[in-house]
Amino acid sequence: MSLRFASDSPDAIPLHVVPKDDVEGWTAAQPERVRQWAQANGFDGSLGKVLVIPAEDGGIDAAAVGFGTAADRARGRFALARAQAVLPDATYRLVTELEPGHRDENALGWLLSRYRFGRYRATAPEGAALVAPDGVDADRLEAIAGGEALTRDLINTPAADMGPDALEEAARDLASDIGAEIQVTTGGALLDDNFPMIHAVGRAAASAPRLIDMRWGTEGPTVTLVGKGVCFDTGGLNIKPGASMGLMKKDMGGAATVLGLASMIATLKLPVQLRVLVPAVENNIAGNAFRPQDILTSRKGLTVEINNTDAEGRLVLADALALADETPSDLLISMATLTGAARVAVGPDIAPFYATDPALAAAIRAAGNAIADPVWEMPYHQPYEEMIEPGIADLDNAPKGGFAGSITAALFLRRFVTETPRYAHFDIYGWQPSPAPARPKGGVGQGARAILQALPGVLGL
Repeated sequence: MSLRFASDSPDAIPLHVVPKDDVEGWTAAQPERVRQWAQANGFDGSLGKVLVIPAEDGGIDAAAVGFGTAADRARGRFALARAQAVLPDATYRLVTELEPGHRDENALGWLLSRYRFGRYRATAPEGAALVAPDGVDADRLEAIAGGEALTRDLINTPAADMGPDALEEAARDLASDIGAEIQVTTGGALLDDNFPMIHAVGRAAASAPRLIDMRWGTEGPTVTLVGKGVCFDTGGLNIKPGASMGLMKKDMGGAATVLGLASMIATLKLPVQLRVLVPAVENNIAGNAFRPQDILTSRKGLTVEINNTDAEGRLVLADALALADETPSDLLISMATLTGAARVAVGPDIAPFYATDPALAAAIRAAGNAIADPVWEMPYHQPYEEMIEPGIADLDNAPKGGFAGSITAALFLRRFVTETPRYAHFDIYGWQPSPAPARPKGGVGQGARAILQALPGVLGL
């Protein structure tokens, strides 16, 4: 799979982008045979409508794509990706000048439309290719597409082939590709090195729990990414019903997303010192599984009462965040498929996030809006702090009542970040439930592009 732009050549087919409100002007400017062809095919500039204009020799002379109205485009993202999926397999060159925001978004969407997950069966060809439009940073967009493809591949792979050991292997492969250093603490060594909650959550699985610690870059501001790597979540002894367990291969979506983001940062050679921490576990059931009402002592020394073994993601993240906080970085970000409450609040398409610094939150919001990576800031609501304090221990991993589940999870994690001023937590979904432009059904990255866009301003690069 090659999510790259095609090389320009005389054979590249001209591609016109025609907004609905400009279709009459575009049609009038065409030769008579094209005007008649457009009329005969009902080409009206509707969003995603494709007109293939034949050449006299039977080949393709040009193509036109409907760009709809501004209201149409506001309802979704990656408008040109609709055309990529239906245009004949060939190489196209954009001959319409788009506004910079539309140009970059749609060039990236075209690349992402070529993604295929082909590990287990032959897939359809990648389809129509595009020459990099004038004015886009092709290297940047290709790096973003490559990182997103890594994220999607990791999430789409089922747990039989993407357990903690395989996730470690994927991280090692990435480290080799980008020239990063990597250390992994596994099994009983987690107890020796004081990661008790990572060990407790993962000790019942066949593949041992582990903490992956990857470092890249030697100069510049420090950035630490922490990703939840629960490779499958049965719910533990508080076992999930079958309907809720069906998508749990994606419960390592936070880890997949930070690894994809790390790939983007390193490929673009951003002047930062990057650290990636991934607690990789499988939350399974066995005689040595951790139990409801157990009290665990975390790396930070805070005690945690277990009131639901299915609220395990915050436990493994807590130990990893405590480690990160021992060497405060200029920016700390955690990403996790953490709560169903976040999905109820904002649906599957938006990445909700929390930030300890208002300027950081504003930068992430602005970046997400600028590049069509939708994010939404959620509040660290102080009055809910007492909901995560059970009385018998310092913290409760699953407050009763069912209210504010995403907020209380974020407040729980914040207790483990006391020395790092700029910290953001993303409670993502990591899954596209139905096909959409540039996003086939399956694993998907959320928030990574917004973070990448925000980094220069946040860190003063």
